[in-house]
Amino acid sequence: MLITVSGPAGSGKSTLAKSLADALNYEHVSGGDIFRSLAEERGMTPLELNKAAEEDDQIDRDLDRRLRDIAAERDDLVLESRLAGWMAGEYADMKLWLTAPLDVRADRIATRENKPFEQAKTETRERGESEAQRYSDYYDIEFDDLSIYDLSVNTARWDPQGVLSVTLHAVESYSPDGDEGQAPVENIRYEF
Repeated sequence: MLITVSGPAGSGKSTLAKSLADALNYEHVSGGDIFRSLAEERGMTPLELNKAAEEDDQIDRDLDRRLRDIAAERDDLVLESRLAGWMAGEYADMKLWLTAPLDVRADRIATRENKPFEQAKTETRERGESEAQRYSDYYDIEFDDLSIYDLSVNTARWDPQGVLSVTLHAVESYSPDGDEGQAPVENIRYEF
């Protein structure tokens, strides 16, 4: 089974993806790991690559192409990134969306990155707006269109163990025999 975990920054994607992969004895691949690999291949730090990506759209496209290739080639995998559900598309057996209110996400990021809350909130909002515009420009993806996802979870309502419990129940309850159809991922321009 290929499971994707998507959502905005600070929604708990990495936390859930790691624990879900451990619980299922699946491999976990994160967009962050792929990004660090791309940086290493280019002889750059992740921060340097992130700065370069602001001017070079091919960096984002290389990351997204790798996500799509991994989804096409692997199974027993939890694939995690903001666009994992969109990039995995028809290859994903279950697509999960995580979210939380901006203040909650900003607080998590501020704590994780040891920065002031207001700074994290402003950066998170601006980053989200910038990414949503790029996704629309590159692929015709509307980031806030949740119609492709099988389950959406507000991670502010449960602690990490509770979020794992909710999503693990959904995954373990899934049976292809009772599946009446995957939410289609249509009209996306996979132009890498």
